[in-house]
Amino acid sequence: MSRVLAVTWDGGGNVPPLLGIVAELVGRGDEVRVLGHPRQEEVATAAGADFHAYRHARAFSPLVPRGTVRFAADYLATFTDPGPGRDVADHAGWADAVLVDALLPAAVHAAVRSGVPTAVLAHTFVAYLQRWARGPVGIAAALRGRNPARGWSAADVVLAATDRELDPARSTPANVRYTGVVGPGARPACPGEPLVLVSLSTIDFAGQQAAVQAVLDALDGLGVRGFLTTGPAVDPVGLRVPAAVEVHRFAPHADVMRRASVVVGHGGHGTTMLALAHDLPVLVLPLHPQLDQPLVGRAVADAGAGRVLRPTAGAGAIRAALVELLADGPHRRAAATVGARLRERSGAAAAADVIGGLRPREQKRS
Repeated sequence: MSRVLAVTWDGGGNVPPLLGIVAELVGRGDEVRVLGHPRQEEVATAAGADFHAYRHARAFSPLVPRGTVRFAADYLATFTDPGPGRDVADHAGWADAVLVDALLPAAVHAAVRSGVPTAVLAHTFVAYLQRWARGPVGIAAALRGRNPARGWSAADVVLAATDRELDPARSTPANVRYTGVVGPGARPACPGEPLVLVSLSTIDFAGQQAAVQAVLDALDGLGVRGFLTTGPAVDPVGLRVPAAVEVHRFAPHADVMRRASVVVGHGGHGTTMLALAHDLPVLVLPLHPQLDQPLVGRAVADAGAGRVLRPTAGAGAIRAALVELLADGPHRRAAATVGARLRERSGAAAAADVIGGLRPREQKRS
């Protein structure tokens, strides 16, 4: 049995892959301690881990409404915060291995400095992380002595929990290992009648409510059923909802996708990969130009498995795209091709295998 320290932050799509790996490790008999923001305690303990809240990291919640300027400032402050590094240093002596979110440069550097074998979790395309490291956040972190790319390169391994063929990265460092997507078990969808699943992120993005309303207006009169999950970011009370659309704050997406025909999303890596793993074409409305959403959307479109529209697209454009994606055609065959590939391996099991194989660095040097 090994003791694994898993380090995360209270984001959106970054959390399920880490918790999937945590659950796999716990199932194998390992002891796992999750270090994160206080609101993550419930999901961490549900995965079988012992949870410890940050003592030094700045407070953060994805549920706080933010305009464009505050969004950029809050995320910059979170990703350049030295606090998670101090917390990792406090806990690293307990661990045989550390699994740390790639977007926490201070935590990555602290884990590497501790001498404990370190795996960095890349929960989206490596191509996006490479761009992120060269962008404003990466530059700001580097100026504080925590260059993200150097931290990743110094780790024992970077676990890329994504699909290598969809990832547009042209080259990757030698320590990058593609595990495949981490997520609940998927199988091809089998809809009884056309159903469109709509989910545009649990994080509050500027313009999200308007984008959801445009999708609802597009579904009105289309002759198909809709299933909308608003999450905490969108207030369903303020929406005009067609009679054929169910609205839920939350519902397990895997359960809905088994009976869906098309998914409309914001380009979040997790939801998009889960849709493709169910052989479902995806219509992507990227809500933030600086995050991975546009890159994920383009990858889906380039694979022929969906379409990308501006987040400000009107109901007419969305309706036309949905009509196309609901019909039989090459996009459905392309989604099935990607889906079959995603279902071939368990990303959680592959990641746990790699973490279980890490050895103390003194042994590696001998």
